[in-house]
Parts: sequence; structure tokens; C-alpha cells
Amino acid sequence: MDNLKKYYNTLELNKILAQLSDNCALCDAAFLAENLTPSYDISKINSQLNKTNAAFNLLMRSQAPSFSNAVNNTQSFERAKVGGILNFKELLQIGDTLRVIRSVKNWRNSIESNITTDVDYLFEKLQPNKYLEEKIFTSIKNEEDLNDDASIALRDIRRKIISLSSSIRERLDRIIRNQSTVKFLQETIITQRDGRFVVPVKSEYKGEFPGIVHDSSSSGATLFIEPMPIVEINNDLRVLKLKEQEEIERILAELSNEASSFAGSITASYNTLVKLCLIFAKADLAHKMKASLPILNNEGRIVLKNARHPLIAPEKVVPISLNLGVDYNSLIITGPNTGGKTVTLKTIGLFTLMTMCGLMIPADDMSEICVFDKILVDIGDEQSIEQSLSTFSSHMVNIVSILENATPFSLVLLDELGAGTDPIEGAALAKSILINLANKGSRIVATTHYAELKAYALDTDSVENASCEFNVETLKPTYRLLIGIPGRSNAFAISSKLGISSDIIDNAKNFISDDNRRFENIISSLEGERQKLESERKAIEELRINIEKDKIDSERKNAEINEKYNNIVDKARSDAENIISSARLKSDHLLNEIDDIKRSINKENA
Repeated sequence: MDNLKKYYNTLELNKILAQLSDNCALCDAAFLAENLTPSYDISKINSQLNKTNAAFNLLMRSQAPSFSNAVNNTQSFERAKVGGILNFKELLQIGDTLRVIRSVKNWRNSIESNITTDVDYLFEKLQPNKYLEEKIFTSIKNEEDLNDDASIALRDIRRKIISLSSSIRERLDRIIRNQSTVKFLQETIITQRDGRFVVPVKSEYKGEFPGIVHDSSSSGATLFIEPMPIVEINNDLRVLKLKEQEEIERILAELSNEASSFAGSITASYNTLVKLCLIFAKADLAHKMKASLPILNNEGRIVLKNARHPLIAPEKVVPISLNLGVDYNSLIITGPNTGGKTVTLKTIGLFTLMTMCGLMIPADDMSEICVFDKILVDIGDEQSIEQSLSTFSSHMVNIVSILENATPFSLVLLDELGAGTDPIEGAALAKSILINLANKGSRIVATTHYAELKAYALDTDSVENASCEFNVETLKPTYRLLIGIPGRSNAFAISSKLGISSDIIDNAKNFISDDNRRFENIISSLEGERQKLESERKAIEELRINIEKDKIDSERKNAEINEKYNNIVDKARSDAENIISSARLKSDHLLNEIDDIKRSINKENA
């Protein structure tokens, strides 16, 4: 398990889970998110992914439901069950939780009811309790007090307290404004001490101002005295306040008892909220990453289409595409340092782990992820000072564990395999390790600088070369992953660009074996052909876009011509109909006139 967690952290799954945790409104959901572990059961993963996708689709139809303010009230319920009285804050938290339960359920009901999803069963488990929710908020004003209408008795007591307090103030007001007593006062104000109304009296007049001393100022110059005429009425006020407190405790006890009776359903609904909160956090993260739902398989296929590492800024990340387990089972990636080889390894591993955690992946639709039985990783500087192991030795300790644990259903990711020792021995050892893993049937992605491994990939079925493109002109990597093309070292080209004389470079070329020279020439030729084909592909694509644009323009112009033609024909037809109609009217008018003349002539002849 320790090794697995180390592999997960190496692939930076912990950083993705931290982002997921930040997306969770509920603390318990955030804790679950941060501690998610990949499942190796394809049916469970499929179920989790379907839930994430269901939430994602719901978010496309409506703004996300709010889980904020719901609280885990377990400890409060435990105290209430044994007769404990919950305080204002605890009861308000229960009310807030009930309000969230109701609003989340209503949120789902507000979306088309004819659409069924894989998370509907969780919404159905939510049990709103509007009765208790309303009773809590009707009774409690805030975290320090009850509403007057929490009970008839409380309202009556508080009315009496207000009335009595007003009466006391009136009597005290008369005392402090009395000309015979005002000279004894430090100030003409009314204040309170221990809930009793008092006035500030100069200490030297203590004997001349009858009453009970309740306090004094820090200097001792002022005594806070309750005048004798209001002692009894203050006592009555005190009794009322004790009754008020008793009524408050009675109401809190009643609310606590009712909350306890519903503890089971509220706790179950809260636990369902936590699950929903986590699922919608996954969906929200998918939306932020522009992620899609991967297709699962257990046949060793990883098909990534424009996969974008989620921890690289969107404006900087370069998408990668590959199909491990389809045309090849092992992929050997070569290219310069900082060119993107390790990012490619981490992308493959991270996407697999994300999928196994029920997360969608930032890649195009129809990408596939295999559910492996193990994901075995050797990436990064494994030097251990404590164990007195060199970088090479530490890597080999890790490789030994990988070789022991690899199966036909494992994904093995190896960074700079065989590095850190003699190049000839390192290359031979790396090749032997790759052959051993391939014979076990594992899916392998390894990065290297060794030409021997490039040749191994060229000569071996089910093994493919890939490289991270490097622009020699700018001396910068493009981070593009090129499948089928082994990477060149570019050492001579880079050195020349940086100013090393041609004599030194030409002399250096003489030290390279004929086989290596021929191999580099083949790679150079392949690279030239690739660039030529790439250039032709771009030209064809531009031509296709232009043809498509011309076609659209032509269709638009034809549509405009047809519209004009139809408008002209319609106008001509309308004009013709108007002319015919006018001629017919004139003809009818003339015929009527002729008939009138005929009738007139016939009359005269008769």
C-alpha cells in the first residue's frame, strides 16, 4: 500500500484530489475527496463515472445545487439522545442542514422529471422535514436568543418584563431628576448591575442616599446603588427574568427532544448530501478541466485523443494523442531533456488513476482507459542519502519491485530507464528489462536517450518509437508527441547553433561508429519526411478550409441570388395580377356602359 501511495503521488494524483477537495462545500465531502483511492474494480469505476457524468449533464441544464451550511450534527444528536439540552447554535445548525436537504431535493425536482439519471436514487433518499425546520427557525432568533413567539408563555413573560422595566425606569427617572437628590449623583443616568437597575452615586453621599450598593468604580469615587423605593419592584423583575430563563430552557429541551427523535433520518440524509456533494464536485472539476467521459476496458487499451495534463496551464499545455495496447504494447519515447517526455508519462498514468477514482479526463470524446490491476511507476530522482544509495541504485531497487509485481494486466511507466551508469551497460540492462516486462504482457511506456532502445523499438513487433519534437532553430521543445518517429539527440545541431566551431563538430562526428551514424541518418531522413508530410498535410488542410469557405460563400451567394430572383418573380406576378385586375374592372365598366346605351336606344325605338 505504501508503494501504491508513492506511485499515486509521483503521478500527482494528490494534487488533483486537492483540487477536488477545494470544490467540495461540505467538510466531510472534502475529506472524502482528499482521501479518494483508485478502484481496480471495473464495474465500480463504471458506476462512479456514470454518476459523475449524470451530475455533469444536470449541471449543463441548471446551476449547481448549494450544499453550503449543512453540518454533521452527529455529536449534537448523541447528547440530545441522553437528555442533553442543545444550545441555540446547535439547533440552528440542525435547521440549516434540514434547509439544505429540502433545497437540494427541490433543485432536482425543478429539472425535467422525464429525465432519469444515475444519481436520482440519491436525491430520492433525501428526507426533508419542514415541520422541524420551521419550528427551529420560528423559535430561535439567532445564536444567543429565542423569538418572543417561541411560546405563548415566553411572549407573556417578556411583555411583563418590558412593562416592569419601563415602570422602574420611570421611577428612577423621577429620582435622578429630583432637585433634592441630584446633588448626590455622579451622573444623571440609569444603568444596570447584575440585572438590577441602579444609579451612580458619589461615594461621600453613601449614607444620605438610602439603597443597596451593587458595585463601585475602579477609583472608588462612584457607588452604583439600587434605591430602596425600587428594590421590591427590581425583585419582581428578577423573578420574571428567572421565569424567562426557565421557559427558554424548557423550549430548548423540547426542541432538543424533537431533534433527537428525527436524528436517524436527518443523519442519513446528511450522509447522502455528502455523497452528492462529492459527485457534483467531480462534475464541476470536469467542467473546469473541459473533461470528457472515458470509455472503460480491461483489455489493456489506452487511447488518448488530445489529452491535456490538468496541472499545466491551459494556454501552455500541448495535447498528446496515443493508442497504447492497440497498434503497440510498448512505447519508447525519446527526445531532449525538458521536452515533455516525463509529462507524457505522467499524463498516461494520471489519467488512468483519475478514471479509477471516478473522475472524467481532460481529453476528447471517445478516449479509452484500461482498468489495470497495477500501475507501477519509476519516475524522478530516487537518490536516497539515508540508505547511501546512488540514483542508479535507488532506481534499480524500484525496478526490482516492479519486475516482481508486474503482470499481463499491469501498466508500467519508466522514466530514463538505465540512466545513471555506464551507457553501454545501462542500455543493455534497459533493453533486457523492457523485454522481460513485454514477455509478461504488461503495457509499457518508457523514456530514454539510448539509441539502442530506439533500434529495439524499430526491430520489435508491438514496440513503437515516439519522440518529443524539438525546434533546432529556436533551441526550444515544442512538446508535441510524435508517434512512430524516434527522437534525435540534436547535440551537434544545438552545439553548432550555440557557437561551437564546425571543425570541432566535424571531428566529433568521426568518433561516432558507422552504425550509429547510419542510424542517426535514418532518423534524420524520417524526420525530414515527417516534416515534409506535415507541411503537405497543413497545405491540404488549408486548401480544404479554403474550399469549404468558398463553398459556403458560393452557397450564400446562390441563396441571395435565388432570393432576389424569387422576389422579382413574386413582384412581377403581383404586378401582372394588378394589371389584369385593373383591365377587368375597366372592361366590366365599358360593358356596363354599352348595356346602358343599348337599353336607352331600345327605349327610344319603342
